[in-house]
Amino acid sequence: MNTGPVDSARVPRFAGPATFARLPRLDEVGRADVAVVGVPFDSGVSYRPGARFGPSAVREASRLLRPYHPGLDVSPFERVQVADAGDIAANPFDIGEAIESIEAAADALDARLVTIGGDHTIALPLLRSAARKHGPVALLHFDAHLDTWDTYFGAEYTHGTPFRRAVEEGLVDTEALSHVGIRGPLYGKKDLEEDRRLGFGILTAADVLRRGLDEVIDALRQRIGDRPLYVSVDIDVLDPAHAPGTGTPEAGGLTSRELLEILRGLAGANLVGADVVEVAPAYDHAEITSVAASHVAYDLVSLLALREKP
Repeated sequence: MNTGPVDSARVPRFAGPATFARLPRLDEVGRADVAVVGVPFDSGVSYRPGARFGPSAVREASRLLRPYHPGLDVSPFERVQVADAGDIAANPFDIGEAIESIEAAADALDARLVTIGGDHTIALPLLRSAARKHGPVALLHFDAHLDTWDTYFGAEYTHGTPFRRAVEEGLVDTEALSHVGIRGPLYGKKDLEEDRRLGFGILTAADVLRRGLDEVIDALRQRIGDRPLYVSVDIDVLDPAHAPGTGTPEAGGLTSRELLEILRGLAGANLVGADVVEVAPAYDHAEITSVAASHVAYDLVSLLALREKP
């Protein structure tokens, strides 16, 4: 018998524990098949700071989540043990040390992880940990930006560089790399050319609009196959109308409905881990961004629950 969230018929949703979806803490249940963990780190940002407060904001917005997911026909908290593993402490003044700490903490968690950031720098240590457990993984990256730049101000480890480093380190399967939602101005055409050389395919935000969700999902499923899959969601993949609380907003993005439907189209994929990053609540309004991110995290938990044996 799995331990689920606090019963909302007994304890109102605005009361009770401030864990993700009011789930038990990992130390309360002792083990988990799927763990939600926060990484309050944003020292890798290039524009607006504040994503260090993302995990607590997403947890607060998740209070309204309910235990049955009709879109995927699964009760994830009944099917598998899901727990909140708290936050990974990372040095805010030393990016290299922070990356090592995140990687070590992810290695130590004996569960499939849905990680709430934090800025996108954290994807690199999480991919290192996933690749150590599963070998090079397929990568599905939702973002307005490529995040495959080489350096910023000479720094190799920032929120704009994790996926170039991941390719260089052999963490990802270069036959199965996809960006979804890319849009906005670039530094030059060479950004796209270098990204293509790394092995990425791109479905822009305009592609999602013009080609439609079914075609986009089919293209992604064909590219992924049954490879071990890691999903990384920068919340700025959403249009600022749906996610104003983020560090580098770009006009013309996906709707929250489009993003959630694409994720649900991955049902049955060999998902091994995921992250939701770049929620910066200081720029949010009425928890719009945090609510969207909490639902994205819930869908990722549900996808992992579907794949796990009950």
